[in-house]
Amino acid sequence: MTERELFDAYNKEVYRTCYYMLRNEQDAEDLCHDVFVTVFRQDWKSIEHVRAWMMRITMNHCLNLLRKNQTKREKQNQVQWLYEQNTTSVKNVDTIVLEKAESAEWDRLLKELPDKQRSVILLRYIGELTIAEISEILNIPEGTVKSRLHQALKVLRRKIERHNYNFGLKGEKQYGTS
Repeated sequence: MTERELFDAYNKEVYRTCYYMLRNEQDAEDLCHDVFVTVFRQDWKSIEHVRAWMMRITMNHCLNLLRKNQTKREKQNQVQWLYEQNTTSVKNVDTIVLEKAESAEWDRLLKELPDKQRSVILLRYIGELTIAEISEILNIPEGTVKSRLHQALKVLRRKIERHNYNFGLKGEKQYGTS
């Protein structure tokens, strides 16, 4: 396989992973480029499982960038949360329900997950990888992958339930069969 064939075979998958981890087109493009520069500088032809190896490099690059920007992200999240709190109190229930249905809501929920949990969720459900493949990519035991996956889903479930509760569904919970 030539470098061009390798690039053509994995470019979309590397970019997609970068995009879902970073949620920024420019950062994803830059990191995708960096991943391939890193790969081509290595002896990639001797690697047995090239896809898993490249995805590990991709995830490491993403996690490194996220760590660098963590303080900036935390400040942005605080500002966004304050903004949402202010705008939520002004909006009517119909508007909130319509906004909740949009995919932007899922993006926000995924962004709120810790990096380690988000990477497992994205690799499993967006990348459609198996537990074993995720384990190999992230260089962690399969049990850790399962644990992070379970914790991430639990956190997402709690956030969704809390989100519904805050959006005026309290009456349904009080008068329902639960």
